[in-house]
Amino acid sequence: MPILVRPDDLTDPAVQELVAEHLQGMQQFSPPGHVHALAVANLRAPGITFLTAWLDGQLCGCGALKALGPDAGEIKSMRTKAAFLRRGVGQAVLDTIERTARTRGYRHLYLETGTGPAFDAAHKLYLRSGFAFCGPFGDYRATEFNVFMSKVLADPSTTARIPAPDLL
Repeated sequence: MPILVRPDDLTDPAVQELVAEHLQGMQQFSPPGHVHALAVANLRAPGITFLTAWLDGQLCGCGALKALGPDAGEIKSMRTKAAFLRRGVGQAVLDTIERTARTRGYRHLYLETGTGPAFDAAHKLYLRSGFAFCGPFGDYRATEFNVFMSKVLADPSTTARIPAPDLL
């Protein structure tokens, strides 16, 4: 059965628990003051599309797309539940975020993440998906504990925009 990735309103307690697990993990592997992960209330903010991934009816991951302006977005809150690691969940969520960004006409996707062994798998996923290391963006500041990545998406003037009302 394929992984189903869909928009989510963050009302399901299991989804809230996964977001809390994500925050706890980020705090565990990052120094104080260096965690930029969002809590449930912040993920409900305008301009953020929150997605959950499901496999055989079980919640297995999440991710979010935050609008940075009319032509750019930021990937937030990527998390795969431990029982589903190395089963393609992160790739499925990332692919859905990228498709959503393209339908919105975004030309760039950005992300900020941590450094160290706990973040190596994430770095590999993003690099394998065409992201490259870059400098800080938005209000972020570079430190020894974070890295920034970006991906240039196809020029929207040369790509047909495919409506995706369930993700907008």
